[in-house]
Amino acid sequence: MKIILILFLTITQISQGYSDSLDLLLDSVSDAEIKSLSETLYKLDHNRATASELVIDPQTLISSSETGSKDDLSSQPLFKQVSSTLLSKPTYKALLDLLDNYRRVTGEAEDVPSQEVQEQDTFLQQTMNTDVGRELYNFLHSKGVYSSQSEFIQDLKMMWFGLYSRSSGKLDSSGFEHIFAGEIKGGKVSGFHNWLQFYLNEKQGLLNYYSHSFNGPWTTYPDVLGMQFEWDGYFKEVGSAIIGSSPEFDLAIYSLCYITRPGKKCYVSLGGQTLGIQTYTWDNSSYGDGKKYIASAYPATP
Repeated sequence: MKIILILFLTITQISQGYSDSLDLLLDSVSDAEIKSLSETLYKLDHNRATASELVIDPQTLISSSETGSKDDLSSQPLFKQVSSTLLSKPTYKALLDLLDNYRRVTGEAEDVPSQEVQEQDTFLQQTMNTDVGRELYNFLHSKGVYSSQSEFIQDLKMMWFGLYSRSSGKLDSSGFEHIFAGEIKGGKVSGFHNWLQFYLNEKQGLLNYYSHSFNGPWTTYPDVLGMQFEWDGYFKEVGSAIIGSSPEFDLAIYSLCYITRPGKKCYVSLGGQTLGIQTYTWDNSSYGDGKKYIASAYPATP
């Protein structure tokens, strides 16, 4: 019993020591550095949509006091045109391959066969093949957060794709599923903060766009919308997403904020405009030496 207690205390101390060391490292990342890096990522997002590749029709703008009304105030889909050339780019294709892997209702355990694991690896590797992915790694490496690119990719894999339980004790969720694919929990849409998933489901007739309560100040892509919609019979009061960004940009900007400001609002700069990114940690389970999975991340709209 004494040996077990000593071992437990040692593991706890190692975990706490790791956490404290990481906190010290991340404290060295200033708000100004986050804004500067995010601006660089924005400029490096060569795979973002252009005006000819993506055409949207936001239609009805409502006030924040009306978001719960569940009124369909837009007669047309949000997405009018999305170029097949855009969707065929490597990171887009890798993301599209992942989006159909999930059981959307929480409480149903996820099954992850080897093909889906390979799709996760492909997505992460494709993002690291871009200037956006490399720039994020180089910054975090310079801060001593990661010693190698392989360590960074492995941590992203656990952080984003590691399974945990949101309901009934089943391994039914992950940060990626919640943020990129979306979930149904308690009779409502939960998460769902990716424009490509929105487009796919709207195209398939599974999603009905109602209105928007926020439209960012950007006149080119990426832009930010706060949307009201019904997904397969379930309502989302405000689903915010970066519109027209590449998959690698979404992954990078959310990862930057989660790694440097976990569980807080993180302020980034995109084209000279400030945007708040809210992240949440999953506190009920962990991986590695006490690291926390990502629970959610999204653009914070008024």
